[in-house]
Amino acid sequence: MATDTDTLVIREATAADIGALARLHVTTWNDTHLAPFEKGGPTYEIRESQWREAFKVTDGSWFCFVIEDRTGGLVGFAKGIPYAQSDLPDYSGELSKMYLLREYQRLGLGRRLLGHVARRFLSQDITSMLLFGVEGNPACRFYEALGAELLVSRDGASREGNYGWRDLRTLASLCPIE
Repeated sequence: MATDTDTLVIREATAADIGALARLHVTTWNDTHLAPFEKGGPTYEIRESQWREAFKVTDGSWFCFVIEDRTGGLVGFAKGIPYAQSDLPDYSGELSKMYLLREYQRLGLGRRLLGHVARRFLSQDITSMLLFGVEGNPACRFYEALGAELLVSRDGASREGNYGWRDLRTLASLCPIE
């Protein structure tokens, strides 16, 4: 069980992380979305291809932070992208992915990652952020505890599992980065 968070480093991901990000993404996605012993989900090859494509985009329109342990292994990551669709005009940033290995959860690392994401968006004059999650995912309670609001569509229907922060300054104040 991981407990020494002082030896962990949060840094910006680079193209050199593609293989490790792909492995971590497969492991954490499967752990989050598949029942024990169930097979399926995106493969390493698919995730590697997706990350390789992401790193080809060098215009600063997206970013990814990783958490690295003392051996250089990745234990978590969060990716942010602009949100420019018209269906939810109150939001301009999107937390598109955020995953931590299970043994690193509930140690304050998710909060630290979210702090990095919020501050990066704020540095880009993006002051609001949303995420599209899965209803029933335990992470929903995490987002709610940090002030996220359940998103509602224009017709008043709840978008279960989807959350937003209208003011990233408030979120950043709740999320230390160290």
